Amino acid sequence: MSGPAAAAAHRALGLTDSEYDLIVEKMGREPNGVELAVFSLMWSEHCAYKHSKKLLGRLPTEGPHLLMGPGENAGAVSVGHGLAIAFKVESHNHPSAVEPFQGAATGVGGILRDVFAVGARPIAILDSLRFGELTSARPRYLLDGAVAGIGHYGNSIGVPTVGGEVYFEAPYEQNCLVNAMCLGIAREERLIRSAAAGVGNLLVLMGARTGRDGIGGASVLASAELDSSDASKRPSVQIGDPFEEKKLLECCLELLERGTLRSLQDLGAAGLSSSSAEMASKGEVGLDIDVSQVPLREDDMEPFEIMVSESQERMLCVIEPENLGELEEICERWEVRATAIGAVTGSRRLRVLDTRKGTGGEEVVGDMPVEALVDDCPLYDLEPARPDGQIYPAPQRSLDSDERGGALLALLASHNLSSRRPLFEQYDCLVGSRTVRRPQQADAAVLSLEADGARGGIAVSIDGNGRRVACDPYTGTVEAVLECAANLACVGAEPLGLTNCLNFGNPEKPHVAWQLERSVAGMVDALTELGVPVVGGNVSLYNQSGDGPIYPTPVVGMVGAVPDVERVAGAGFTTDGHTVALVCSPSAAISLPGSELAKLLGHELPDGLPEIDVAGTRRVIEAVRDTVREGGLASAHDVAEGGLAVALAESCLAGGIGATISLIEYGLQALFGEGAGRFVVSGLAEAIEALGAHATAIGTVGGEALEIGGRWSWSLEELREASGALALAFP
Repeated sequence: MSGPAAAAAHRALGLTDSEYDLIVEKMGREPNGVELAVFSLMWSEHCAYKHSKKLLGRLPTEGPHLLMGPGENAGAVSVGHGLAIAFKVESHNHPSAVEPFQGAATGVGGILRDVFAVGARPIAILDSLRFGELTSARPRYLLDGAVAGIGHYGNSIGVPTVGGEVYFEAPYEQNCLVNAMCLGIAREERLIRSAAAGVGNLLVLMGARTGRDGIGGASVLASAELDSSDASKRPSVQIGDPFEEKKLLECCLELLERGTLRSLQDLGAAGLSSSSAEMASKGEVGLDIDVSQVPLREDDMEPFEIMVSESQERMLCVIEPENLGELEEICERWEVRATAIGAVTGSRRLRVLDTRKGTGGEEVVGDMPVEALVDDCPLYDLEPARPDGQIYPAPQRSLDSDERGGALLALLASHNLSSRRPLFEQYDCLVGSRTVRRPQQADAAVLSLEADGARGGIAVSIDGNGRRVACDPYTGTVEAVLECAANLACVGAEPLGLTNCLNFGNPEKPHVAWQLERSVAGMVDALTELGVPVVGGNVSLYNQSGDGPIYPTPVVGMVGAVPDVERVAGAGFTTDGHTVALVCSPSAAISLPGSELAKLLGHELPDGLPEIDVAGTRRVIEAVRDTVREGGLASAHDVAEGGLAVALAESCLAGGIGATISLIEYGLQALFGEGAGRFVVSGLAEAIEALGAHATAIGTVGGEALEIGGRWSWSLEELREASGALALAFP
């Protein structure tokens, strides 16, 4: 392939002219069709992170509990008793915007494979979702399909969905966000890496047959903006089968338990191309793959189609030849297809063979240097430029008056703050019998580990706030990290590690590059202060349509250790007569601009948020965490979206009991302003006093209403009715 035809081919596959020239230089010749297809995916934004890799190198990735960091299928931390928790979050945004049910379902399937690929049994799923306002038909369709897809896959495979978040904002109208997080548990010594090893060892493909569904799916869709041709991209969305994955999961875990495998890798974006090239790169070896041995759903598939197909429920492993019989016997028992499709070589090249093409012998249809595929993709420097003012239009006004009483009910009834019960009731949150706190019972999900007679567990939370990051990418991201840590503190958990998914628009546009750069800087500073490492994650760029970019949305998932699950505090008030207190740093900064109330009032986004005292906020978080661990607090709830008044109402509703609150300040900012590092807690007076100067008593638990300052009163029934608004809007 050369001349105009080659130019048309590489541009159609998303490669620039300079990238194509570099490929020719690395290859020493022009690539053929198979090689060009493989390079186009390996050098795509989704696989190569070519606009974000330099930024990601700034994130802290070392910590005392770290067992497995960035670069593996999932990261892992030690939780004591010889146990490891593996976890990761990834996006499936573009496929979900094209076909929400299968896009979300296969997003769950992919993140599950990432976790059991390192040898951990999946024990929990969380999700972070963003859609447009539910006043229009498209977001309702996307929400309905995505929630159904998540529930279908997780419920079918038997892994509980224990937490998550969902928000509705106009900039996500065309480009929804579907981020899925998974946690798994393993003995530390059972963790396995993906590097191919041992020249002469066999490469075995396990799981479903390979088909044309998903060809160029996640890797291509995630590297381009969405447009009016979305419907035509439906064939690029993978089709999932959770029952096939369940068999594959159990089979892989048994093989790992027996020590049969040398390495294991998930087949995700770019299919065989990325999985094999990455395994070879990490192991500093070569691989030969015979595509004629790959089990197919359609017999007439071309070699390039087999290499780039993203068909689901497939894993790639390396085994010693003498273990092939044992592997085949175990796979047969689990009804999992297993086929030797190649071998490890010392060539440092990825060779694609096809015996179907020859006359009895093998024909080499692709021969590529592994280093060129994985390590030599050009990395681009961003060209950030702060925009001149906000680039997002003011939200549509939906609240006529800022009168305090009406404002609280309007906030509780808003789709961003109302009860998520209509959504999470579609998920099984109890299967597996580890769930200690159900969704909405506490600020973080809590899972029991039950090891060596210990009563310990883990807590996990996933957080993000695109509108706040749009106001101020640096401070908004700091807030997201601190909120995640605060949620863990409410259940007494110490953070061990964090995974992230950076969802942004087109990084080639200066204002988006600025958002991304400032957001990463905020994450670096917040995590450095907290002493929490990043164990891995995902970057999703080009979340943009003709209407403009999404809100910049860094999503963070944090895992923490809980020493005693029986002392975990809930979010709801529990007992008549308990003292209610506001816990915060004296330097805590809150603001009304950029808040949920400001959105309801139709205010434009501010150009900046108040600076956060991160060190002071960390001290408050630690004080709450320590007091919860001591069993002193009956409830602990982070003050987040909607501000203090909303947090108080949520604690009343979660506990089914009212409270009488006396405050010094009753202004809109005091009641509804937002910022990091504030908590509403309740307990005996001496427990509140133990929090010292951080805590200010503001009221008492009791009654059938929330009363604030003797000026406003809302019955629990009024609060409950307002909070149920999402149930009316959900299709």
